[in-house]
Amino acid sequence: MLFQPVKSMAGLMFMAATLVACPKSGQGSGDGTLLKVTVIDIERDPIPTAVVRHPDVGDRIRVNSLTGSWAGRALYMPDGSELLFEPGLTIILEVSAPGHMTQVIQYDIRKRKNNIEVTLPALVVDDTDIVDPVINFGRDKPRDVGGAGPSN
Repeated sequence: MLFQPVKSMAGLMFMAATLVACPKSGQGSGDGTLLKVTVIDIERDPIPTAVVRHPDVGDRIRVNSLTGSWAGRALYMPDGSELLFEPGLTIILEVSAPGHMTQVIQYDIRKRKNNIEVTLPALVVDDTDIVDPVINFGRDKPRDVGGAGPSN
C-alpha cells in the first residue's frame, strides 16, 4: 500500500514539511525558464558552427551541429554565480558563426515558449585586392656572387 494513514503528530509534521520542501516541477522550483536559441542562415538552414555568448561571460556556447540550436535554463557567470532565466529578465546575447555577420540580440524572458530564431547573413568578402606580402627570412636574402670562387 502506497499511502498509509498518519498515526502520530510527528508523522503529520514530516508529511507537511515534505510537501512544502518539494514544489511541483516548473512552479517556483528555482530551475529557471527554458530558453532556446536557433541559428539559421538566409535559406533557413541551421548553421552548425554557430556560437552563443553573453557579453559578461567569456566562454562561448556551441550550438547543436545538426539542429543549429542551443537550449538552457541558466548561464554560469565568471564569479561562479548562476544567471537564471526567469520571466521579466532582459538578456543580451551575441550570436556568431564563421563566415557570417555577428548579431547582438536583446530578449525579454517570458513564462513559456522562449524560442528565439536568429538569422545570420553570410559575409561577402572581396578578396581581389588582397596582395600576398613577401616576408624575407634570413636564408631568403640573395647570395653575394661577386668575389673569389670556392677554394679547391
